[in-house]
Amino acid sequence: MRNEESIIEGRNEVIEAFRAGKSVDRLFLLSGSSDGPLMTVKREAKKAGVRIDYVDRQRLDQISVTGKHQGVIAYIAAYKYAELEDVLKSAEEKKEDPFLILLDNITDPHNLGAIIRTANMAGAHGVIIPKDRSSGLTAVVAKASAGAINYTPVVKVTNLRNTMEELKKKGLWFACADMDGKNMYEQDLKGPIGLVIGSEGSGVGRLVKESCDFTVSIPTSGDIDSLNASVAAGVISFEILRQRKGY
Repeated sequence: MRNEESIIEGRNEVIEAFRAGKSVDRLFLLSGSSDGPLMTVKREAKKAGVRIDYVDRQRLDQISVTGKHQGVIAYIAAYKYAELEDVLKSAEEKKEDPFLILLDNITDPHNLGAIIRTANMAGAHGVIIPKDRSSGLTAVVAKASAGAINYTPVVKVTNLRNTMEELKKKGLWFACADMDGKNMYEQDLKGPIGLVIGSEGSGVGRLVKESCDFTVSIPTSGDIDSLNASVAAGVISFEILRQRKGY
């Protein structure tokens, strides 16, 4: 469902956004403030599992569009996030093994949008992003997805590693894209699978990588040692599709 607002400013406005169930991607709060309304904002953010960035007034003034932020600014997702159970249910209804793409350290909205587009084309049932270290579902992400955001659900979780452990109990295996991994053409990528993709620079975080069952690499013959994250996600996703379909 589309939500045209991207920034909400002001104490009452932000409180009402939380209570209305809007998806808040990021919250900026005046550091050191302890008045009633801002404490209410903190409580609502905690209940929703939203990260709070405490900043000074100068920073808030820089971010503000209206100049009337009252010590609080919230970034609202352009699209609603999905629930993990709904994504798994969708795979079950299609009588397909779940295929999920999990992203770690993907902060560029263009990369996120491109991966959502790839996920749709490769038959993935959903994309999972962490609360921190990730771009949210901004208008830029929506545009880069070329409309795929309307069809491929995106789930935002508090802890990627904990989510992986939960999904393992449901039968999923996890493949981590890593340049030192096993050649993807030599790896069995069929069955219930989660593909974990990290950023081009820092890659997948250590703890998340340790939670993966195996690593997988893309064979290359060029002079540089890495691919853009969205390109890597695309290449491996379509190999997963090929194996699943028996092409």
